[in-house]
Amino acid sequence: MLKKRIAVIGAGVSGLGAMKCCLDEDLEPTCFERNDDIGGLWKFQENASEKIPSIYKSVTINIKEMMCFSDFPIPDNFPNYVHNSKLMDYLRMCAKHFDLLKYIRFKTEVRSMRKHPGFSVSGQWDVVMETDGKQESLVFDGVLVCSGHHTEPFLPLQSFPGIETFQGCYFHSREYKSPEEFTGKRVLVVGLGNSGVDIAVELSRVATQVFLSTRRGAWILHHVWDNGYPMDTSFFTRFNSFLQKILTIATINSYLEKTLNSRFNHAHYGLQPRHRPLSQHPTVSDDLPNHIISEKVQVKPNVKEFTEADAIFEDGTVEENVDVVVFATRYSFSFSFLHGLIEVANNEVSLYKLMFPPALERPTLAVIGLIQPLGIVLPIAELQARWAVRVFAGLSKLPSVKTMMAEIAQRKKAMEQRYVKTARHTIQVDHIEYMDEIAAQLGVKPNLLLLFLSDPKLAIEVFFGPCTPYQYRLQGPGKWGGARRAILTQRERIIKPLKTRGTCEDSHPSAWLSWIILQFRVDDVGSPRLPWQLLGMETTPPHRTWWEWQGTLPLAMQLQDSTTGVCRPLALDHVRNRATQQVSKQSFTCFSSCSQSLSSPPERHLMPEWQYWSLVADP
Repeated sequence: MLKKRIAVIGAGVSGLGAMKCCLDEDLEPTCFERNDDIGGLWKFQENASEKIPSIYKSVTINIKEMMCFSDFPIPDNFPNYVHNSKLMDYLRMCAKHFDLLKYIRFKTEVRSMRKHPGFSVSGQWDVVMETDGKQESLVFDGVLVCSGHHTEPFLPLQSFPGIETFQGCYFHSREYKSPEEFTGKRVLVVGLGNSGVDIAVELSRVATQVFLSTRRGAWILHHVWDNGYPMDTSFFTRFNSFLQKILTIATINSYLEKTLNSRFNHAHYGLQPRHRPLSQHPTVSDDLPNHIISEKVQVKPNVKEFTEADAIFEDGTVEENVDVVVFATRYSFSFSFLHGLIEVANNEVSLYKLMFPPALERPTLAVIGLIQPLGIVLPIAELQARWAVRVFAGLSKLPSVKTMMAEIAQRKKAMEQRYVKTARHTIQVDHIEYMDEIAAQLGVKPNLLLLFLSDPKLAIEVFFGPCTPYQYRLQGPGKWGGARRAILTQRERIIKPLKTRGTCEDSHPSAWLSWIILQFRVDDVGSPRLPWQLLGMETTPPHRTWWEWQGTLPLAMQLQDSTTGVCRPLALDHVRNRATQQVSKQSFTCFSSCSQSLSSPPERHLMPEWQYWSLVADP
């Protein structure tokens, strides 16, 4: 029997993953790439062609452990935040390891795609592509569109009166490559997204002055999070995802605002927005506050209008003699080669799970990577492709059109309720929640209960540790034998590139562990109770108890009296509280301590009576 032929449009991170997934299901991919190399957006080019994704030279990616294919970890000697050139090295390793290059037709652009005669039965597509000015038509059994959504720069010049009279230089951030040519210039950057902030910071090192204009402000996260761990590994955990489900959005927003303002007061720095942290795609920068406090970057409100040489802002202030304006004003996307099969209006699309057109007679077309995650694109795109190819192969079924349309409407409503209404927030997804959605369709969502019963050590890391792509290779179709080891050693790979100098702590096994911060307070009416049910222990839900916990589970902890500062050992063999005594207005803090069991429980005057409870938590 002949293999089904699948067209893959684009050889970026989504396209490479899609080809790999086709081969996993014994399908035959043919990839069409407009450029002369793999990598898509992440392939740096000094002069990018029209509608080809483009980045600036200094761009780095998300944390490596979460920006890799689920069965092919990035080498442990790579830095945690990988420069685009290093990512290209990794993608070339992938292409070689999985033998993908032979399936790619470079410098070939898909011009048109239409239903083949008899589509309602065969689901086939007529695909017209062009190479060196010559067109060709081929028939495919399925199509995976992996062209991304950073191809068409959005430049809203009509929103900036007077720009046509401006005598300086202006351009979209897509055209920015490096700072050297802006030495000694006065530069205005419009837009407070990640690109705008990166460019403003980089230019401020050579420019005379940089102004950063924002319409609504933003909350600024930082790459280096608590105890020096990468932000992604601290944020994107199943435990934090669990908290988001049981706590109110207002509570989470308040916690985030307090955390972010503890680093620097956003109001003092002119950045605080009216919206709350979870209502906008995050902007991440470690350097921006440093450059604001030294006035290398000045934050300004929205531009009201331009004159020949000046920028006038909505608060009435004027910055004179502006030489350059960089518009970091997002991207738009379209699928012109599909001739209306997928309509795009103001960056909104109607796709089931942001992948499948719901009205097709046969589900043989899927869009991969058309998402803006609070997280990382690559592992999500790979998971999408794994599901899509199983649908193409007839191994997985889509629901009815009615069900798909209802899901599309519900997703759109949820986004409108949560996010600031802009074209930027039309394809937003939460990293773990969305991945679990797709994984459930595919049958690879981790079964935490089964893991806790069969492999507690792995279960603890899956639940409390970073939600790395390997979790979706533990079971089901595409199970990978190396997934367990990859998860249990992921922290070692995070720490390894940092250990370029030996220290006196290198011999301590706990030096690389994340800290757990667990605080609890007890008032006059409540017994001191902890949420130990999260560790698999039965207990009554805490009453009038405030607590927060982040990080991973160590073998042992210290109990610190927040009044006296005295620390006492607390072993996990003693972590079930019988709550038989009343304690008035006391507050304690638990910190991770060491990786060896401690022999004695905390003293009675520090805590109420304890009942011995055995728990294996060897990291």
